[in-house]
Amino acid sequence: MPTSTRFAVATHILTALAVTDGKPARSEDIANSVNTGAVVIRGLLSRLAEAGLTRSQLGSGGGALLAKAPEEIRLLDVYRAVEDTELFAVHRQPPCAECLVGGNILAAINPALTRAQAAMEAELARTTIAEVAARVKAAAQV
Repeated sequence: MPTSTRFAVATHILTALAVTDGKPARSEDIANSVNTGAVVIRGLLSRLAEAGLTRSQLGSGGGALLAKAPEEIRLLDVYRAVEDTELFAVHRQPPCAECLVGGNILAAINPALTRAQAAMEAELARTTIAEVAARVKAAAQV
């Protein structure tokens, strides 16, 4: 089952905006960097704007901008802005309640899944877009 790419692409978008040093970026230019369609970028920019992470500048020379300093945007903010689902999907249909395993599996695995989600979110909360942008710039220097 494939996972969503929204988080990775949204992080790419915000990092691209962070390295422009306040110059607006067109969705077409970001789409070229991501290697996807501008419509995908605009959809994610809309979600990021709703979360207060980006804003738009209209007119000639307009485009997307960060709404906050990159040091203030944590990867957890990005994840929460663009992902709709829990990290771990469970059964689409309730398991058989009369079965020993089916009747108890969710209660048995939910504590581990909850801890894993909390650990992932704690790790994402430690990293900012500024740090990602700095790593991108450092990698480009090599």
